[in-house]
Amino acid sequence: MAKGDIPTHVQTAHTLLIVDDEPSLRFSIGEWARDSGLCALEAADGQQALEQIRERGADVVLLDLKLGEEDGLQVLRRIREEDPALPVIMLTGHGGVEHAVQATRLGAYDFIEKKPPYLEHLEVVVRRALEHARLKHEVERLREGSQPDQALFGESAGLRRALQRLEKVARSNTATVLLHGETGSGKELMARYVHAHSARASGPFIDLNCSAIPEHLLESQLFGHEKGAFTDAKHFKKGLFDLADAGTLFLDEIGEMPLQLQSKLLRVLESRTFRRVGGQADITVDVRVVAATHRDLPRAVAEGKFREDLYYRLNVVPISMPPLRERREDIPLLAEHFIRRFCGELGRPAARLHPEALQAMLEYAWPGNVRELKNVIERVVLLEAQDEIRLEHLPGELTRRPEAGSEGAPAPFPPGVVRPLAEVEMLAIEHALGVCGGNKTRAAQLLGISRQTLRTKLKEFAMEDDAEEADPKASP
Repeated sequence: MAKGDIPTHVQTAHTLLIVDDEPSLRFSIGEWARDSGLCALEAADGQQALEQIRERGADVVLLDLKLGEEDGLQVLRRIREEDPALPVIMLTGHGGVEHAVQATRLGAYDFIEKKPPYLEHLEVVVRRALEHARLKHEVERLREGSQPDQALFGESAGLRRALQRLEKVARSNTATVLLHGETGSGKELMARYVHAHSARASGPFIDLNCSAIPEHLLESQLFGHEKGAFTDAKHFKKGLFDLADAGTLFLDEIGEMPLQLQSKLLRVLESRTFRRVGGQADITVDVRVVAATHRDLPRAVAEGKFREDLYYRLNVVPISMPPLRERREDIPLLAEHFIRRFCGELGRPAARLHPEALQAMLEYAWPGNVRELKNVIERVVLLEAQDEIRLEHLPGELTRRPEAGSEGAPAPFPPGVVRPLAEVEMLAIEHALGVCGGNKTRAAQLLGISRQTLRTKLKEFAMEDDAEEADPKASP
């Protein structure tokens, strides 16, 4: 590579920022850092250190106590103001207990004296600081990302089938997953389930709703940007693919992603590399992508709104979460779960659910799925019920009597609900197999298709295992 050339491919590594006014010391520590697999940045004073942090980022800072005439403790204060979570290790050749105590009070992670063999000790402290930062970030992520609003449990066959598939796909460390389901049915919980039951469980779980971010900001959210890449890019920023390294990235509402970004996402899935906005180096990451949609992606492909190659790359393992109206046996369990939760938050015993109120819940279509059930319970517990939830406490849409002839099985197309064609097809197959006791030959006859076509559809919807178990005597 010629002098001055910019590398076109780099492997993601932790970055150590060395802040010292002695060039020889920065050089020796930098050589040690690179030999240890770290990316080394250098700064001679506090201003350079802050510029490096803002423009290129750092995972840990090694800061000298004396920077010429500049006080390292003052630089420490400025770094803490810039990034309170960034671990800073103080380094000194003439420090004492008083300086160490003062540095600790200002938020320094540790304090090391320049006494041989300090590089060996430094390696231990740096690794420990990186692990401390990772664990701190993980705790914060769990606090922010915990989802007590919904519950991924129940006794229905549809949910058990979805959980079985989630457990199977979790055993793979790289296979992409495409989750189908209506809004509010629990797709994010499914993605978290895959992550928690995989070898990546100790890594980060990062989620992004592609429909909630303006198009001009979505690329920066996913891939990050360099300082000055666009008008508002005043600082360097890591993207979600960077943050999800060694973990899982959940892309909700993937069908809303602009076509321009779809091609860039495909490149990441194929090569595991990407470039930040305004960057010239390829960043390599190890990220498992789980995507979700409530849209009919095959139709979007046919209409030119979604890339066909990206659809097939995402659809390695398709899994569908049935809507709540098709897992009605789970409603009592979910209702009790939310009642206990919201009553507990108010510091009072769990309210009793009157049989009439439960029956109204069982008869309701729940177009908003589990999320709607949760919201109803929260509202009733907060505003209406004390020790018992009765029929009159429920909102009007739940207590309104159904029209004549509407009793029995829920309508396949409730008011206001548009179901993807693929989901309707899958539900028809599930219903036919249920009616026929799992006999595929009879189910195919009722559906008006050949048995081979049915088997092709079962494989397409990842239903083959269950169907084979239900039809052991069927001819191949």
